[in-house]
Amino acid sequence: MSSFRDEIAFLKNIILSMKKYICLAISLAFFGSESLAQKSKNRIQLITKSKENKVEVMVDNKPFTSYFFPSDSILKKPVLFPIVTSQGTTITRGYPFATRAGERVDHPHHVGMWLNYESVNGFDFWNNSTAIKDRSKYGTIKHTGITKSSSGVGKADLEVTADWIDTDGKGKTLLKEKTKYVFYANGNQRIIDRITTLTAQNDEVLFKDVKDGVFAIRLARELEHPSDKPDIFVDANGIETKVDKLDNTGITGKYHSSEGINGEDVWSTRGKWVNLTGKIKNEDISVAIIDHPSNVNYPTFWHARGYGLFAANPLGEKIFSKEKKELNYKLAPNQSVTFRYRTVITSGTASDEKLNKLAAEFAASK
Repeated sequence: MSSFRDEIAFLKNIILSMKKYICLAISLAFFGSESLAQKSKNRIQLITKSKENKVEVMVDNKPFTSYFFPSDSILKKPVLFPIVTSQGTTITRGYPFATRAGERVDHPHHVGMWLNYESVNGFDFWNNSTAIKDRSKYGTIKHTGITKSSSGVGKADLEVTADWIDTDGKGKTLLKEKTKYVFYANGNQRIIDRITTLTAQNDEVLFKDVKDGVFAIRLARELEHPSDKPDIFVDANGIETKVDKLDNTGITGKYHSSEGINGEDVWSTRGKWVNLTGKIKNEDISVAIIDHPSNVNYPTFWHARGYGLFAANPLGEKIFSKEKKELNYKLAPNQSVTFRYRTVITSGTASDEKLNKLAAEFAASK
């Protein structure tokens, strides 16, 4: 009888020990997974998909943007497309690759985020697209390589190269490009720094003083300014694009500059930064572009249009100053110029104080 009781007691001790081990294992698993989740928060991964001609930028396994470099039979320059907030809302226009209902379908060369110019030795790199029949006076920017791809927590780097080629990509290489993208993720905020160095090749390169350039984003319809009239925009080659009046329901965009200028009045003014605020569905969104003090002609002129083109153009002084000055920036053979821009995408609001702080931090960077 005592032997039987001893066996029962022994089994109870085993069961109690097992319970302790199980509880310990569950605690370790829980706190371990929590620690792992904390470590993975704001983790930025760069995923190269060569067959799709892109590098995906993911934050905690969710899309942020993609460096997109299809063949020039599809697009005449590499771009970042699309761009998404921390809440998963797309801030860039979808047309012509992922058109959404109610979008404008003007300017097919306005895709995502890009850097180029309207007149480089007389060739138009800005307006080139497959929609143009005679492209002999246009230029193409061809992606040539990925030189660095580095993922990380809170920050990731991507470095790429490209050639600026005249005669629709069939002629002479005018410029060699080296671009560094730095991607940041911090809670509800995403930041993209673009640092691009352009080096002239065998010939002098003239950036004629014109309107369309240099660094730009084409925004989603909801972030446009409400418009009550159609308009027509003409490029340097006399090609007209009509922008029709659309339904203004849910159209909430408004520009605000570092100099206190608001709305469409920011166009042609100078400023250290411009912040576009608006709302898509229930999400407040801020998209700010910050200039860098080392850039040519700082602070830049803003080529920011109500219909969704948001651009900084330091080289178009003549039109923006109403012909008071003319720049016509030149590079001698083998000479380089570097353009630096920071884009801050906030799910929520970004105060002037916060943007001034981010601008100061960016100004201190090299």
